[in-house]
Amino acid sequence: MKTTNIILLCLALSTTSLAQEKTSSSRTKLQIGIKGGVNYSNVYDAKDETFKTDPKFGLALGVFAAIPIGKYIGVQPEVMFAQRGFKATGVLLGSSYALTRTSSYIDVPLLLAIKPIDNLTLLIGPQYSFLLKQKDELAFSETSVEQEETFANDNIRKNTLCVTGGLDLNLSRFVISARAGWDVQNNNGDGTSTTPRYKNSWYQLTLGIRF
Repeated sequence: MKTTNIILLCLALSTTSLAQEKTSSSRTKLQIGIKGGVNYSNVYDAKDETFKTDPKFGLALGVFAAIPIGKYIGVQPEVMFAQRGFKATGVLLGSSYALTRTSSYIDVPLLLAIKPIDNLTLLIGPQYSFLLKQKDELAFSETSVEQEETFANDNIRKNTLCVTGGLDLNLSRFVISARAGWDVQNNNGDGTSTTPRYKNSWYQLTLGIRF
């Protein structure tokens, strides 16, 4: 009986040790993944004047890499295709109108990752955004006008600096990510910087898988 008890105790300790090692390694090894979900975005007036708009939904798709620096800290770069924009209504020259703007971006956030526990990662950092195209749908009563602009990659005026942050819930290979972000700065075509009056703000929810 004593020999059997000793064997069972050794097996239990070995299993516990392996489980702890596996849990720990998930926080200290390089991981890459893909994710997809939605953006819920709007714009705000930097001068705090009355400007009423409604938020809209858009796509959010991309890849990410979790790069550990230690057990509790790391960096997480991402490359995302993200749609942002807003909806607005009003009256112009006696006619009511509805405007829907959809802006498609390539977002590149570089996030500091803080990992207090195995299943939770806190993230914050800067984000570079490049505007690929912008689509405006303007409707006057029963008449609608649709305009779409596509910008070349060398158009520096479409480069925007943002700040973003949020958290990841790590469920084995799956990751549920929540983010919030805001435009900070915009570049003029001559290379000088300016702060645009109307800036994007957004919330993002995605589901990802790590490999």
